[in-house]
Amino acid sequence: MSTAAPLEPPAPVRVPRRRVLAWGLWDSGSAAFNAVILTFVFSVYLTDSVGKDLPGSISANSWLGWSLGISGLFIALLAPVIGQRADGGRRKVSVGIWTAVTVASMAAMFAVRDDYHYLWLGLVLLSIGSVCFELASVSYNALLRQVSTPATIGRVSGFGWSMGYFGGIVLLLLVYVGLIAGEGGALGVGTGGGLNIRVVALVSAAWFALFAIPLFLTVPEPPARAREVRLGVVASYRRLFLDLRDLYRHAPHTVYFLGASALFRDGLAAIFTFGAVLAVTVYGIDPGDVLIFGVAANIVSAIGALTAGWIDDRVGPKAVVIGSLIGLLVFGTTLGLVSGPTMFWIFGLALCLFVGPAQASARTYMALLAPPGREAQLFGLYATTGRAVSFLAPTLVGAFTFWFGSDRAGIVGILVVLLAGLLAMWKVHPPERTGAQRPEPETADA
Repeated sequence: MSTAAPLEPPAPVRVPRRRVLAWGLWDSGSAAFNAVILTFVFSVYLTDSVGKDLPGSISANSWLGWSLGISGLFIALLAPVIGQRADGGRRKVSVGIWTAVTVASMAAMFAVRDDYHYLWLGLVLLSIGSVCFELASVSYNALLRQVSTPATIGRVSGFGWSMGYFGGIVLLLLVYVGLIAGEGGALGVGTGGGLNIRVVALVSAAWFALFAIPLFLTVPEPPARAREVRLGVVASYRRLFLDLRDLYRHAPHTVYFLGASALFRDGLAAIFTFGAVLAVTVYGIDPGDVLIFGVAANIVSAIGALTAGWIDDRVGPKAVVIGSLIGLLVFGTTLGLVSGPTMFWIFGLALCLFVGPAQASARTYMALLAPPGREAQLFGLYATTGRAVSFLAPTLVGAFTFWFGSDRAGIVGILVVLLAGLLAMWKVHPPERTGAQRPEPETADA
């Protein structure tokens, strides 16, 4: 890189388990935003309740899509520079700032009443939360080197992903039983003005804040590089482009991996985005059973991520990613050929077994490829490239559905993106593990 810094101190032989657990708990807390706010509860509340009677020809669904699209643009533009500025001893500070803003935006969602006049407030808060959550994730992922060694980085990454899955499962069940099921759930919270869903937002904010605290108390900042002059926004982007030029010259396979991973990560995202819809419209799953399947799918994905983490440390992340993509293509193709709820449960869960490993080992791959002292910047680019092609799978799903006049044909669109990711990954060189981690010297206790 054009501004290469001195190498940091060598890694200790082992990392304390309490540090690994504290890091993984942030993933558990983050499920409050990903699973509850963004995917299953608050976004649905905005479109089906708050914006239900929205006047005009533009639906609440369209406004939601556009607002999240604008959020994605901000993430793509900001993530690399935010990561760049967090490198050099400020990663934990960066995680803390953006996590705090995310939690604040979640808590503020309590003000969004079940009235279309509040739709704009809800969309703004959801967009702010989306941007800040992704920016927090950039530096959080860069801390992977602080909580692992070259021999354990795969299983630690898999542990984090599994903690995220389990956190989502537990919180979804808690808010569903306590606040959503029936009229206000077991706690009997009123539903007038969307009160029970607004309380869900408060509970989710508290959950994220609580599970994030151990990271800030236990995980150390990376050793600071020689202090640099703080760059302005324009200068930061100028340095980013120079660094990218040097990265392509000296480590082209890192750039190739960014492109390949953007493809298959878009396919993975599409599995979650369209899975519930296809379950109902194609395979006849009762809408009331979709949440149950979602819980089962998260459990299977978590088990896959944990198991693959150990495999990753033995054969490397490329083998896990390639194997996972092949598994996704095999079971995805099979799923496209069968019918009925039973077949969907069998092959849908088999498909989920490979989702967690692909996600976890992709993170390991990026951590090992990142040049020393530039981890957060590279994870920022990792986020940006993912956003850059995030239109691809949804567009192909819509196109195949339209061309063949069948919802089932949309599955082919997802498979095409996964296949493209697999072919792109095939020629990417596997990363080196030697010297990958440089956490603060410390006497390990685990």
